[in-house]
Amino acid sequence: MIIGVPTEILDQESRVAAIPETVREYVQMGCEVVVQSGAGEGALRSDQEYQEAGARLVPDALSVYSQADLVLKVKQPWHNAALGRHEAELLREGATLITFLHPAAPDNHDMVRTLARRNITALTMDGIPRISRAQPMDALTSMSTIAGYKSVLIAANLFPKIIPTLGTAIGTIKASKFLVIGIGVVGLQAIATAKRLGGSIKAVDVREDARKAADSLGAKIAGFDVPPEIAIDAHGYTRALPPEWLAQERAAIAPHVLEADIVILSALVSGEVAPVLVTQEMVRDMKPGSVIVDVSIDQGGNCAITEPGHTSLQHQVHICGKSNIPGSMPVHASWLYANNILHYVQNLFKKGLDKPDWEDDIVQHTLVTRQGQILHRGALHAMQQSDQAAGHN
Repeated sequence: MIIGVPTEILDQESRVAAIPETVREYVQMGCEVVVQSGAGEGALRSDQEYQEAGARLVPDALSVYSQADLVLKVKQPWHNAALGRHEAELLREGATLITFLHPAAPDNHDMVRTLARRNITALTMDGIPRISRAQPMDALTSMSTIAGYKSVLIAANLFPKIIPTLGTAIGTIKASKFLVIGIGVVGLQAIATAKRLGGSIKAVDVREDARKAADSLGAKIAGFDVPPEIAIDAHGYTRALPPEWLAQERAAIAPHVLEADIVILSALVSGEVAPVLVTQEMVRDMKPGSVIVDVSIDQGGNCAITEPGHTSLQHQVHICGKSNIPGSMPVHASWLYANNILHYVQNLFKKGLDKPDWEDDIVQHTLVTRQGQILHRGALHAMQQSDQAAGHN
């Protein structure tokens, strides 16, 4: 089996899906590894290191895609401007792709359909279940840890005021107010980072366990209580709230959004489009100079007016829709992700390189397309909703 590792082409994406240490492991498994020259430069890993680990270097992306049986990437396939073709079209028909696909996000629906049409077996690293056996593969947790930390630094850089309480000869500057919505891995790391910077922090989540975790880090709990049977599924994941409950959540959040200086949005529903929790009306009523960092943008975003991939100033509020926050910290992000994906590949092929285990529960959770079909529940649901909305317009 030939494993291919191309250079990532998404704007400002410097991570790489395999580092020399994991390449060495793939070679020991009996794989041939083809790496695009320069793929590891953003993570400060040289071509020489890859060669010493046993990889074969090739000069361009086309050389990777034309040879690889299994392609390892960080981000979803994207249009390759240099080649004038989409990466989903560059993959060999019948090949396998493992990456973060975010298949439910509306911007990715056409790409997912292309993968299915071309008989690509696509597996998404954002579908890893939160079970003990899957922890070494849990790239979403790894990247969320980095995203939560960096989201607060991004906000602090955009914010035109000082964050901690500061005594001066003129008077005391009061601590800036953070609101963290969604207390998963991103939210908890954001709370910890905001606390280190000296901010005053409120946190909102529909799950009681998440609220307790935020409280243990020193955040004040704001917000909203939902019956567990509505808020949480059998695996402990947050459910998509019914419309009437979502409306209640927005109403409960609104006053906290209005008094916040910085809002970190990280409320996700596994495998589905992120719920819109902050409306344009809320943004309009926020204090001038306030900041929103919408970490959920890869799955559609929690703010109704976030511009994917961009930071905009709307109603005098900075709204950051940076879509690859972990990519801005590529050294540790690549180290974490490359090892997550190595454990995933080892599990997928635990019966042998010619016998991928499609019945494995972890694999089942991550399967997006196979044998010409779209199998991902969240993607199918989101596509159906998009088609219905288009039919009404």
